[in-house]
Amino acid sequence: MALLTFELPDGTTRSVDVVQVLNGGYAGRRQEDVAAHVAELAELGVPAPSVTPALYPVAPYLAQHTGRVSVQHGRTSGEAEWALVVDSEGDVLLTAACDHTDRELEVHGVAWSKNAGPDVLARRAWRLTEVQDRLDTLTLRAWVSHDGQESAIQDGTLAELLTPGYWIEVLRARDGLLPGTVLISGTIPMAEGVDQFADRWRVELGDPATGAAIELVYDVVRMPAPIG
Repeated sequence: MALLTFELPDGTTRSVDVVQVLNGGYAGRRQEDVAAHVAELAELGVPAPSVTPALYPVAPYLAQHTGRVSVQHGRTSGEAEWALVVDSEGDVLLTAACDHTDRELEVHGVAWSKNAGPDVLARRAWRLTEVQDRLDTLTLRAWVSHDGQESAIQDGTLAELLTPGYWIEVLRARDGLLPGTVLISGTIPMAEGVDQFADRWRVELGDPATGAAIELVYDVVRMPAPIG
């Protein structure tokens, strides 16, 4: 298991022993757009899911607070997402996340690719109840860096994705709304012409009503070539 600790706006912290991680996929709120995206990916060799939205179990140790993600090759990338975290008291927290995915492996199986890299989570969180009335206005942004030059790659709002409430009901139906649960939302479209295979990813979940933001940043570091 992984132990994660989140700082809340009042300065208190919540520690979470992660027992299950679930990654939402094809989770756009307009499922007709999702169908078009599935068709685009199929042309690139990515197998289509049997149903949409999809939900992929991920090894619990892959939920991490980290500033460094080690990769085996140059075709891995993140995705700006929000995450629900059920703490030990049963409260649901909302934070920023970045699902780092092996794009080479993705063509062989999306579920496999989700287990080939970590789900990086921010160290700060909000109680879901505190932002529940304005969830659709929350912003989700990502930037990538190449040789120190940063470019925006994702920019949207939570209105583009299935709601936290939708996923909470899915978990309840599976008897899965357990303390230690982490659910990653799925992502918004990436900007065309921006290279996602970057040296660094930065993701921000923002609240325009208060000006508050939750951010995570990590470097992508190539491992040495294997011997043998």
